[in-house]
Amino acid sequence: MAESPATKEAHGEEMCRPLKNGLKPERNGSARNLHRNRQNDRRCQADEEEEEEETILQHDSLYSRPFTESFEETPMWVAVLTNVGYVILIIFGYLRDLLRHWKIEQRHIAREKEEQKDFVPLYRDFQNFYTRNLYMRIRDNWNRPICSVPGAKMDLMDRTSHDYNWTFEYTGRTVKDVINLGSYNYLGFAENTGPCADSAAQVVRTYGIGVASTRQEIGNLDKHEEMEKQVAKFLGVESAMAFGMGFATNSMNIPALVGKGCLILSDELNHTSLVLGARLSGATIRVFKHNNMQCLEKLLSEAIIYGQPRTHRPWKKILIVVEGIYSMEGSIVRLPEVIALKKRYKAYLYLDEAHSIGALGHRGRGVVDYFDLDPRDVDVLMGTFTKSFGAAGGYIAGKRELIEYLRSHSHSAVYAASMSPPVVEQIITSMKCIMGDDGTSIGCKRLQQLAENTTYFRRRLREMGFIIYGNDDSPVIPMMLYMPAKIGAFGREMLKKNIGVVVVGFPATSLVESRARFCISAAHSKEILDTALSAISEVGDVLQLKYSRRLTQNAPSAHLFAENMFEDIDH
Repeated sequence: MAESPATKEAHGEEMCRPLKNGLKPERNGSARNLHRNRQNDRRCQADEEEEEEETILQHDSLYSRPFTESFEETPMWVAVLTNVGYVILIIFGYLRDLLRHWKIEQRHIAREKEEQKDFVPLYRDFQNFYTRNLYMRIRDNWNRPICSVPGAKMDLMDRTSHDYNWTFEYTGRTVKDVINLGSYNYLGFAENTGPCADSAAQVVRTYGIGVASTRQEIGNLDKHEEMEKQVAKFLGVESAMAFGMGFATNSMNIPALVGKGCLILSDELNHTSLVLGARLSGATIRVFKHNNMQCLEKLLSEAIIYGQPRTHRPWKKILIVVEGIYSMEGSIVRLPEVIALKKRYKAYLYLDEAHSIGALGHRGRGVVDYFDLDPRDVDVLMGTFTKSFGAAGGYIAGKRELIEYLRSHSHSAVYAASMSPPVVEQIITSMKCIMGDDGTSIGCKRLQQLAENTTYFRRRLREMGFIIYGNDDSPVIPMMLYMPAKIGAFGREMLKKNIGVVVVGFPATSLVESRARFCISAAHSKEILDTALSAISEVGDVLQLKYSRRLTQNAPSAHLFAENMFEDIDH
């Protein structure tokens, strides 16, 4: 999930809790780049003043393939109407609050007790206001319970509300065969039949469901050891370790790696788990514009030149934190350039491949594989098993010294219960399928099918006239809705056509950039995608969502980087 405005504010806070860490402290960079850094400062400032519509990068020394991302500018009339819509909703919200104050309308909201009125408020005013007056209008679009496998199609439990979405009642009816465009089931391994399900069922008979202990006590099974060796082999690194929760993999391990006196450079759209981990670490946090390499280099150069605030001592470590695929934008990190900057300034790199592992690369090994890079160039590889592998949990991979350090210092490793044996078996079997170690071509075919489905779905949506964000190869496809009334309308109208979609608004996005997010799967057939596209087009016509001014015409490309920008990088 993209970062909310509230977490963006927290991104820049400094905390003072010292922690030891497993990456070696060293002085970062040198002064020889000062002249180049000043040039890059000017280039960064110029870039911030202009909006790009489409970026096509192909730098021979860094990229082995074209890199195309599209972020079409919002039409002016759409931006104006979106803001007007929110102004009207806010005005009516205050009017309803006035009615609630005079007991004319019932007050359903969480509120402070009268005897606590002199305490510091427990609830934030605007978030509480937004929840009761804007979110409640469209709350029926979220938390819909399903009662089947979340495959290409799924079954939904029907529900209704008699008090304007404050509470729901189940009708007892089941909506059958709803096309699923919302699950992260990229390779289709979230299924109840096939080799993965059969292997998991067999493991239940042998090991049971739970382990009832941490791995440092008596909860370390041979299956856990097998899984971690398989993950390390899959990623091409020395060692790996697994955790029972993907969110905790970030939030509990970053504090073990950096602490007071360290600097974290974080992309502004990093997931909340990364933001939380950075805040808990006690390190200084600085945020750079999304995927903007000039701004990242500007922060790196300033960190080298000026050092820590007040004392100006060199930073103990500089850690760059990025994601492989950004789950709200559908964009892919410019990893070759990030690695080039990391090497130049002697920084460390933390790469979150939650959405990219299994979904990118000709071997399904994530964004590192997608760019044909050496995984050893990434200091900390992180990913989750919840998406492409159809399981649960996450992993950290890298050098053996790093993993051994985390085994004894990570809170998530020391205190969390061991992963469930059938979940572990699901990970092992699906990973072997992707690698071809099961003796079949199932994994290879699914990777190819996912790539074809992604290209086809993105191309058709653009041809219809929708504004689509992200990289051409990303299976996460955001379609812009903008106006608040259209968030709920789109989700409801699509469900009437038996298609389940995810609609997203504030605080997961900025207030005026609401969107629908489609997640494409290898389990989708062309017939399923065509049915969904036809319905999307019909609803788009009714709701007037086809905002694009280019249609099938490609906008001029913007070459953002000078050809000699990285000429002095040691390869």
